[in-house]
Formats: sequence, C-alpha cells, structure tokens
Amino acid sequence: MIKIGLLSDTHGFIDDKIINFFAEVDEIWHAGDIGSLKLGEYLEGIKPLRAVHGNIDNHEIRMAYPQIQKFETEEVKVLMTHIGGYPGRYESSIISTLKSFQPRLFIAGHSHILKIMYDKKFGLLHINPGAAGKNGFHQVRTAVRFEIGSGEIKNPEVLELKR
Repeated sequence: MIKIGLLSDTHGFIDDKIINFFAEVDEIWHAGDIGSLKLGEYLEGIKPLRAVHGNIDNHEIRMAYPQIQKFETEEVKVLMTHIGGYPGRYESSIISTLKSFQPRLFIAGHSHILKIMYDKKFGLLHINPGAAGKNGFHQVRTAVRFEIGSGEIKNPEVLELKR
C-alpha cells in the first residue's frame, strides 16, 4: 500500500499547508501547470515526484516532465496528463490512449475544478485535484491524497484552502 499526494495547477506556488497535508504520503503526483522548474525540484526534494507538464509550462519544464505518464503501481494502471477532460467529456486526443492503455485511474488537471468520478464506460476512477496555486478563477485551492494497494484506490481525502 502506498499513499499518494496529488495536486495540479500550482502555477509556481506551494505553501506549507499543502506540504503538511502531504507529510505522510509516499509519493507526490503533479498533474501539470507546475509553473516553475524550481517548484518541481522542490517537490522532488520532499518525496518522489511523478509529474506531467501543462499548457502554461515553459520549455525547461517540458524537457523535465512528459505530457503523459503511463505507469502501474500496486497493481493499478495509472494514466496522468494535464488536459484530459473527464467522464463523458474527455479530450479527443486522450480517448485512444484510454482505450489502448485501459487505466484503472485517470488523472487530469487543467480545469481548476476538483472532481473525483467513476467512469463506468471505461471502468476507471477519474481524479482532477483542482488547483493548488493562486492563479486562475477558482476561489478554493485544493489538493487530494489517497491510497493505492492490492489493485484498489481508496481513502481519498481533500484539502480545501481559501485562495
């Protein structure tokens, strides 16, 4: 069993409240719009980091982090990207990857709106952790932590912070 701290859309900003929320996690996953290479390196110094670049990320971040991450951990296939949509409204560019890779967990950021939804059609859990940073239209900053073990995704917890 591993514990995951998930965030997105930091846009170069992170604070101690989020870092404290991730104190007991084993890995941090970032679903894009990191905002600065320095922030990515800072997160890597705290916990192992899996990240993807987002649409606002510069060439340095794009060189350091891929557009899509496909991996398996604790018997769960995971697909993570920044712009992916959500059940019933996936981006057309991601549908073929969902069909061929068949993840049990699909993570996408970009919308700044926290969503945790089950997709019966693709048989997966979709998580958008919302936005942890201060830039954007959102009024609440969010992050998620959860556990993965023995093929199961469980115990999601949400952190909500005023902007």
